[in-house]
Amino acid sequence: MRLLLAVLLFLSLGCAAQDSSVYIDKQAVTLKEVVVRSNLNVPAFIKRVKNDTTFHKAFLNLKILGYTSINDIRMLDKEKRSRATLNSKTRQETGHGCRWMHTLEEHHTGDMYSIGNQLNYYTAKMYTGIFLAPDTVCGENNIVAYNNVNMGGRTGISRHKEQLKMLFFNPGKKIPGLPFIGNKIALFDEKVSDRYDFMIDMQEYKGELCYVFKITPVDNLSKSDKDQIIINEMTTWFNTKTWEITGRNYDLSYNAGVYDFDVHIEVEMTKFKNYLVPKVMRYNGNWDVVFKKRERGIFTATLFDFNN
Repeated sequence: MRLLLAVLLFLSLGCAAQDSSVYIDKQAVTLKEVVVRSNLNVPAFIKRVKNDTTFHKAFLNLKILGYTSINDIRMLDKEKRSRATLNSKTRQETGHGCRWMHTLEEHHTGDMYSIGNQLNYYTAKMYTGIFLAPDTVCGENNIVAYNNVNMGGRTGISRHKEQLKMLFFNPGKKIPGLPFIGNKIALFDEKVSDRYDFMIDMQEYKGELCYVFKITPVDNLSKSDKDQIIINEMTTWFNTKTWEITGRNYDLSYNAGVYDFDVHIEVEMTKFKNYLVPKVMRYNGNWDVVFKKRERGIFTATLFDFNN
């Protein structure tokens, strides 16, 4: 694999750079020279990107596997000084169609918890709602069952969690019920895609040869178009053999007046037997909603010791 990568890179560097552009569904896609030489079926690749479920599936696999997690949550003040922290080591166990979690270690500082032992920060609540299972949960599976989330009957944090899942697992899809933002995130819709550049490259990522799909806003956008931008950059690495997503980074920001956010997320994947699973997830961001205090948070989840 490394030899193949070295040959491809040598060929691309040994000649004058000759990137190419192709149009897929009226969208221009830039192909780096190394990709042109690899004879990638570009329309099929774009279709894989649009319809990918491996990223979502990797997180659903956490519902049926045991694993250990190192959890590091830090809330910051406006000077980026530590305001509250939560560091813990947890272990998820599974059996008889259920999963449950043991807290092996935990240390916290500041006002992370209220007097009633409830988390004070929405960012921390979102983290624990996705990665931790304080109560026994039964009847779950790892089947990717939706492309569009049904928000019917959901309110509060439950509704926001489902909207976050759509943004997280299906970036580029419309998000129902999210004011001012839902349609602006649909990257592959013609009206939205005109504001973005799509690029395909080939690189080594964490020791694996990968195709890289990168989305960035078009240069020199008008002010009105810039105001519609939510994804400042999204880079996804696809394993060239399995087509599984091995990593994804993205920067999101938007100011809707009644709320605003600026978030950077990095996810690294690994394999346990035949299961693709998250290995590391990093979040760094801040958000503000009218009538609530601005939250600036950093968290890192590190997962290991998987078993089934």
